[in-house]
Amino acid sequence: MSETTADLSATELLAGYRSGEISPVQATRDALDRITEHDRAVNAYCLVDADSALAQAKDSEARWQAGEPAGPLDGVPTSIKDMLLTVGWPTRKGSTTTSPDGPFEVDGPPVARVRAAGAVLLGKNTTPEFAWKGVTDSPLTGVTTNPWDPSKTAGGSSGGSAAAVGLGMGALSLGTDAGGSVRIPAAFTGTVAHKPTYGRVAHYPGSAFGTLAHVGPMTRTVADAALLFDVVAQPDTRDPWVFDAPRESAVERLAAGAEGLKIAFSPALGFVRVDPEIAALVADAVEVFTTLGATVETADPGFADPLEPFHTLWFSAAAKVLEPLGAEARRAMDPALVEIAEQGAGVSALDYLGAMAVRNELGTLMGAFHDEYDLLLTPTLPITAFDGGREVPEGWPHPRWTSWTPFTYPFNMTQQPATSVPCGFTSAGLPVGLQVVGPRHADARVLAAAHAYQEATGHHRRRPPLLG
Repeated sequence: MSETTADLSATELLAGYRSGEISPVQATRDALDRITEHDRAVNAYCLVDADSALAQAKDSEARWQAGEPAGPLDGVPTSIKDMLLTVGWPTRKGSTTTSPDGPFEVDGPPVARVRAAGAVLLGKNTTPEFAWKGVTDSPLTGVTTNPWDPSKTAGGSSGGSAAAVGLGMGALSLGTDAGGSVRIPAAFTGTVAHKPTYGRVAHYPGSAFGTLAHVGPMTRTVADAALLFDVVAQPDTRDPWVFDAPRESAVERLAAGAEGLKIAFSPALGFVRVDPEIAALVADAVEVFTTLGATVETADPGFADPLEPFHTLWFSAAAKVLEPLGAEARRAMDPALVEIAEQGAGVSALDYLGAMAVRNELGTLMGAFHDEYDLLLTPTLPITAFDGGREVPEGWPHPRWTSWTPFTYPFNMTQQPATSVPCGFTSAGLPVGLQVVGPRHADARVLAAAHAYQEATGHHRRRPPLLG
């Protein structure tokens, strides 16, 4: 397939708009054509609004011609995970228990930010029901699969967003992450995702998953993730937990790279079994940071797997989500979601507070760890993408998605920023992700280091087989 503007990053599109070599209308048509050509293979979109997108693009084109762009994303084709409120479109959350009827009169804070910045909103991306698991399939929209092998899962819960940006069906997307949900699909699809420091990006209405839940950018390049992060990392009075605007622009920090940083590499966090091929690719990736001027040491943070405390928080949140739904509605839902919600309904206040105490201890430990190390590198996931429509690989010894995501959910508990960046491909041609973790509020540092690595390697330039 010949290249089109759909293959360009947001940063490249914006440069083309400034020079007049590309128009937002052309870019939007190319993104919509890419959706028409390939979405049937991966099921990344649950809603596409082509007429609205083209109207937005024409308005953007007029602004660029007048030399008056609305903001830093003006004219960039962008999609929204179907967990975030969007004016004019339903937010179904992957569930038949939600209503398709309007009016839909409110944008969630990050959606409002990208709209005000001039982004062209294409549509909404698929999610598992109420974004509860690390793969993307739901009773409402079916199974979302992987651009590198459509028989495989795209991961989740922001799997639709990852598949969309991975195939050029929009340069940018907004996802959510309460246990790995932007980083998991980024690793499986060879794309980039950043989970911000909790409270850095406003979220409304508040997630049932509480302070585990983050909103973050999903892109093909770290530079684009920084661009989108700068737009959405702004306060909103609807979120009582949100911080003031960051003091440092992530885009401006990119040039700092990784030089002079002291970095810890933890191959397994001390308790994870990692596929040997993944382990070798990640180890090779870590070596690149030394060529970038960083000092790298092998060091584990020193915490035990917090799976059970995470389950206590996660399952009780699922119980809250399903609390208003009766037996008939539950029969139409993902059975595994109903199962964990029923377990969560039995969590006592003492159990919950005990899990929060573990979380606090973990946050304190990681704070001390980052007194010594500027960043932590780990694999994003210990396995590659498996068959679509399954919560765990066939023959896997554990039933829940959390059993194969031990590198992601601990950093939701600690509220730290973390980026997943592609670091190579297995012999089967499946992508592998490297996770870059920083101390709270160090989003710009994390993104700068990930950007330096990406620029030094170029794994993101490889195209999925679907694109020919």
